[in-house]
Amino acid sequence: MPDARVSNTITGRDAFLRVLSDEGVVKMFGNPGTTELPIMHALSSAPEMGYVLALQEAIVIAMADGYARASGKLVSCNVHVAPGLGNAIGSIYTSFMSGTPMIVTAGQQEQGHGLTEPLLYAPLIPIATPVVKWATEVNRIEDLPRILRRAAKVATTAPTGPVFISLPGDILNNEAALDLGHPTRVDTAVRPSDAALEQLARRLLAAKKPVILAGHEIATSDAFAEAAALAETLGAPVLQQTVVHGAHFPSEHPAFIGSLNRDQKYVRRVLSDYDLMFCVGSDVLKMSVLSEVEPLPDTTKVVMVGLRDWEMGKNFPAEIALRADVKETLKVLVPLLKKLGGAQLAERAKASLAEIAPRNWTAQRAARRAKLATPPAEKPLPAEWLMMRLSESLPRDAIIVDEGLTSAGSLMSYFPFRDRNSFFGNVSGGIGWGIAAAVGVQIAEPRRRVVALIGDGSAMYSIQALWTAANQKLPMTFLICNNGGYQILKNRLKLFHGNDQPIGMDFKDPPIDASALAKGFGVPSERVDTVAGFDAALARSLAKKDGPTLIEVMVKS
Repeated sequence: MPDARVSNTITGRDAFLRVLSDEGVVKMFGNPGTTELPIMHALSSAPEMGYVLALQEAIVIAMADGYARASGKLVSCNVHVAPGLGNAIGSIYTSFMSGTPMIVTAGQQEQGHGLTEPLLYAPLIPIATPVVKWATEVNRIEDLPRILRRAAKVATTAPTGPVFISLPGDILNNEAALDLGHPTRVDTAVRPSDAALEQLARRLLAAKKPVILAGHEIATSDAFAEAAALAETLGAPVLQQTVVHGAHFPSEHPAFIGSLNRDQKYVRRVLSDYDLMFCVGSDVLKMSVLSEVEPLPDTTKVVMVGLRDWEMGKNFPAEIALRADVKETLKVLVPLLKKLGGAQLAERAKASLAEIAPRNWTAQRAARRAKLATPPAEKPLPAEWLMMRLSESLPRDAIIVDEGLTSAGSLMSYFPFRDRNSFFGNVSGGIGWGIAAAVGVQIAEPRRRVVALIGDGSAMYSIQALWTAANQKLPMTFLICNNGGYQILKNRLKLFHGNDQPIGMDFKDPPIDASALAKGFGVPSERVDTVAGFDAALARSLAKKDGPTLIEVMVKS
């Protein structure tokens, strides 16, 4: 008697889409080529997949990255053979750094045909392996469902991240009786043992001046409220991790004092005031350029909780390192702290929050705002004034996707994080992510206004993303800060080498006209360089609900 589980005969391409759908995938981002035509053929009878076309593979991945980060859903990306996968690698690297759950697939030449080394051919697994959690190729159609199920499980299990599957054409076009299987999800919302929790609580209570380092996992575990309760209970000031690539803590909370940067001397100076740093789902002082100075003072000890055990003790030893979900841990840690600390802790916390108040984020913002009370008369516009005005003009539930680099350097001082999806930033430092990721975020958050804050240099890496925004009729705002070049490189050339004569860092001959490019992609746009011009352009953009707009703001270099 035939096995009932495998009585259905189905093509590989249809099985591929059916399994993805069963795994919860509702969006596929892609840029097709000949080897992806079997999937494109199957998509005509699977409208529920919600295919989103992007015009280059790096943009495909960045859009999917933004969508997955904002929605929390597993996402599918489909790119084209070896050159397409090569185009995508930089964006996959960024997704790997941010731990984005995605299944990346590429069409591959039919098995056997690759032996002849046809046009576009290369082994795909070695190309993808360094930037994904798992990479494989389907060699038998019977294995396709099992591989997809495993890929979904691996991508969504903490620490989450992208996986890669190579799909030969014959696998997609062949038919077989397949057992499509069922999803598996590994529950990682775990808390530490009672003994470990008590050890952590007593260590926090014993600290004379603790500080909380808030990180990425506060957002991914939806622990805004729990992190705020921790700060209130301890009366501890809160700093954001050095790479602010998400909304990691409510900015307007009285304990929040701002973000650390990636200047080792500055970070060491700040942390020297504290005897214990509690890393809550955070990276531990990730830096950029080399320094002879260690950012962590010898007098500042470390305790931490999170699901990314690779970060624990990676560069700096941790007295206590708990591999556990941030939200679940804080839900039980806060009551334990109150129980063990009693009235004495409550009084100490109240006094500490009062001491923090004159220097917290809200107080710092008010002081900076007072210095900018008079609107600038000059043009182009000062970048800090622009960041202040933008932050004050947006709806309360607006989302900013930031890759403004130097122009957006003061954004964190003005734009408040009110929920975990308020802000998305570039985790890897590889530019070109932001303008595309913002499209994915807006698809995931259709009821909120998304503003893509992008530098002119970054925009040129993936300006084609504008077409997808127009094609999808997304009600979003692209704000391009045009300072005429790679300003961050000019600044560092002068700082590190004393050289004020940059070569290959200006866009002046000829100048780039981002607003003209936007019109070519079907996005209404305008260029502004005055206070009145910016205010009017932003008001018009926010009022438009049936598609994207772009504002090119000329800013001081």
